[in-house]
Amino acid sequence: MFRGSSFHTIDAKGRIIVPTRFRDAIKAGGSGSVMVSRMDSCLVAYPLDEWRNIETRILSLAEKSDSMRRFRRVFVGGAFECPGDRQERILIPPTLRQYAELEKEIVMVGVLDHFEIWSRQSWEQENMDMEADMQTEEVRNEIARLGL
Repeated sequence: MFRGSSFHTIDAKGRIIVPTRFRDAIKAGGSGSVMVSRMDSCLVAYPLDEWRNIETRILSLAEKSDSMRRFRRVFVGGAFECPGDRQERILIPPTLRQYAELEKEIVMVGVLDHFEIWSRQSWEQENMDMEADMQTEEVRNEIARLGL
């Protein structure tokens, strides 16, 4: 499971060091690789076994709408397998770096079954947006349903 967040940098070649606690979760899935795709202005990284589960769920959907076809095309078609190197770094492909606007400062955020990679600026904006959302009754009720 992926939990917590860490502030890091991405080097000029697009490599990032994955925190030890995230590497351990990746290796627990039987691989040293993650599948990285894009969503919500950040990158999402899944261990290979979890990625296979996602692909199975996507294939099993009866929904064949235009929007679902586009989602499959962008989410699955834009995904890259990113293996760890000897220094425990992963290389983020240029198209994904451009999408998430990853330049220097990044934040890696654990989200239980995957982790997200944000530019620090986008992460700070996401936090401000969430704080604003938490002022609405609808969001407060959703959180309350979790027992929090």
